[in-house]
Amino acid sequence: MPWYLGNSRPFAYSWMGSWGMGTWIIPLAVWSVFWTGFALWHAAKRDEKWWFIFFLLVHTAGIAEILYLLFVVKAFKDKKSRRR
Repeated sequence: MPWYLGNSRPFAYSWMGSWGMGTWIIPLAVWSVFWTGFALWHAAKRDEKWWFIFFLLVHTAGIAEILYLLFVVKAFKDKKSRRR
């Protein structure tokens, strides 16, 4: 019986199946929480209220946060090159 006629067998397996949603959601959530927290910390430290609000409200799986940290904060530059 096809799934659209009431066969729920494909959905009866564990949510942590080989290619199930849990396989991707948990690592993505950890990734997103890490980068969002890091960007929120930098935005608060630099007193950038609008960036803080943006990161708090808009969740982009860490993409916007990484771009902010790379191009606005320049958080990953060498300490020697920051002094010049």
